[in-house]
Amino acid sequence: MSVTSVDKDFDALTLTLVADFDAPAERVWDLWADPRKLEQWWGPPAYPATVVDHDLTPGGRVFYYMTSPEGDKYHGRWQVTAVEPPKSLEFVDAFANADGTLDERLDPNTVRVELTPDGGGTRMELRASFDSREHMDQLLATGMAEGLEQAVSQADALLQ
Repeated sequence: MSVTSVDKDFDALTLTLVADFDAPAERVWDLWADPRKLEQWWGPPAYPATVVDHDLTPGGRVFYYMTSPEGDKYHGRWQVTAVEPPKSLEFVDAFANADGTLDERLDPNTVRVELTPDGGGTRMELRASFDSREHMDQLLATGMAEGLEQAVSQADALLQ
């Protein structure tokens, strides 16, 4: 399994996932850059993702939904703020409505992804930052940490 740690830092208001892949950074980057590949791992196994819009450029957005086993759709949206292929990506991650507008019931969080060479492979560090402890607790209560770990764990199969 690629995920080596998931750390909840309540003082720094961050959730950090570290994963080590036996693949070069360019191939790991492609898991983010190719919407069809992103669909295969973004979301826990029981909640597969469908990417509707994918513009991985500063100012662009990624709009997707995950489908539950019961057929319910949960929409999400990234507002891309920084991109440096194949090294880093930053975006504001938010729940969305079916039309792509923000679902204001839950505040967005900022996500920074960094890919660094590690031996013959790549270390991916994904850090979600929250505005407050209440906001962090609210999103963790949705199963965010567990879902993220399950999602990223699917990436190994795509890199082989």
